[in-house]
Parts: sequence; structure tokens; C-alpha cells
Amino acid sequence: MKKTIVFLALCFLTNLLVAQSSIRLNNDWNKTYMINPGSINSKYYINPGSVASQYLLEFNMAARQQWIGFKGAPTTLFASGTLYLDEFYTQFGFKIMQDKVGYTSTTDIDLTYTYSTRLNLNWRLNLGLGLSFQALSYDVSQVKSPTTSDPTILTRLMNENYINSDLGAELVDSRWRFGISSQNLFSLFSSSQKLFPNSNYLYAMYKNFNHDYFNLGYGVCGIQYANIMQMEFNLTGYFKATASTNPFQIGLVYRTWSEAGLLFGFDLNRNLRASYSYDYNLSGISRGSFGTHELMITYKLYKSYKCRNCWY
Repeated sequence: MKKTIVFLALCFLTNLLVAQSSIRLNNDWNKTYMINPGSINSKYYINPGSVASQYLLEFNMAARQQWIGFKGAPTTLFASGTLYLDEFYTQFGFKIMQDKVGYTSTTDIDLTYTYSTRLNLNWRLNLGLGLSFQALSYDVSQVKSPTTSDPTILTRLMNENYINSDLGAELVDSRWRFGISSQNLFSLFSSSQKLFPNSNYLYAMYKNFNHDYFNLGYGVCGIQYANIMQMEFNLTGYFKATASTNPFQIGLVYRTWSEAGLLFGFDLNRNLRASYSYDYNLSGISRGSFGTHELMITYKLYKSYKCRNCWY
């Protein structure tokens, strides 16, 4: 009986730790769609009557192994895809994220819709809505206890499913991006969804992409996750082989609670890009961890636009 009580206490503690760990990737700084359904890549926007070649479809796959060497540390898998219809100023997208911590696994499948409206010659406002299916499961085979057949424990480790919703907006021009988003809105009205609590993001980013061979970007993001408040800061340099390309980037990210990281990104070819980041936690976790690795692959499908006001 005493061992059962200790085991249940550990289960409860594990749930609290998961609930207090916001599932985020460092590549949020390059792909704000990960945290905001109202995000549309500004490269989609075409000036009326111009000749351009911009990508219409984008797919992302990422894997993050947190706190290498720390037993039971989070492992995150992520995939997303977006389709932008410029004639309707509309984007459809999906996101799939799975996060495993110890014997606990959470899955989030999100479908999104985004509408973009031009406020003036320079600024656009994007509004997005997401509807998600979320699942919580346990790998009972990983649970080591002499009382795993106890019905109390089996009840505690039952799988659960939820429906949730996200909402977000971005104000964007050629250099600035201001965003606000709220994830898991339905969790505000349900006390049972402790592993999918409401979380909110507020951020501002600046990227100056011009014809110089070196450009600079930076940003700040505030995060509220359950009862936790965090801040993130980013500084990134973009190096170009030619004035019209942007093949390589290197950046720094710092997250309050003593976590810092390096960001790298480079174009493999016209359609394929790889991004990598390494984090190191400066707190007590560092005594049992070798840091965090994250890898993302981005694939773009281009669509060629023809001049609508030209004579041939």
C-alpha cells in the first residue's frame, strides 16, 4: 500500500511537470505559424500586376530531443503544411505535434484557417482560427512498479481525448511582424485538461531583408503558460552568397529560466532548407544533461505568377 501511494504521488508530480513545460521549438522564430494560426509567410504576398515566382505550398518536419542524458526528458516531433490561395487572401494549414515525457505522451492535431487583409500599401492584418484534436496516452509497459496491476493505478493511467481551439492575429509589413495568439481556448472552461492548459503569446520581430550581403533580425516574445510566465529573446544574422539569396543564418536565443541556444539555417537547394539549434540549460538540469538538439527540414513548392496587365 505504501508503494502504491508513492507511485501515485510520482504520477501526480509528472503531470504537473508536463503541464508546466510549454511545448515550443526554437524555429518558432522563423515559422511563427507553429504558435499562431494567424501567421502567413510574407513571401506569399504579390504586388498586383507584377511578375514574380513565389512558393504556394510549404511543408515542415522537425524533431527535438530535450536535455540529452536526462532520463525521461521530453522528445518532440512536429509536422506542418500550409496552402496559400492568393486570389482569396486565404491560407489553409495543418499542424501535428507529439510530445513524449517519460511514459506520458501527448498528441495535438490542428487544422487552421487564416484570412489576410491589406490595411494600406505596406501593412497587412492576418486573422487565424484553429480547431484541434488532442490525445493523452500512457505507455504502461514503461511503468515499473510491483503494484502495476492495482486497479487504482490503471484508472490513473487511462487514455484521454479532447477537442480544443486556437486563435491568433499578426500585423505584418516588409520588416516588422507583431503577433498575438491564444492556444487551447476550450481549456479555460474545463478543469480536466491539465496537460493542455490555455497558453498565450505576444511577440514582435524585425527582419531587414534588402540587397545587402548581410542582414540582421531580432525579436522578443512573452509567453504565459498555465501559471508560468516566460520571455524569449532572439538575435539573428543572415548571410547571402548573392544579393538576391539568403542561404545561411546564425542566431542566438535566450529563454528566461536560464536556457540559451544557437540557431543555424541554410538552403540545401531552391526548394529545401535545413535548420538546426542547440540549447543548453544553465540551471541545475545541466548537471545531468548535455543540452538539447533540434532539427527542422522545410520543403517549398513554387508557383509562377504571370503579369496580369501585360500584352504578349
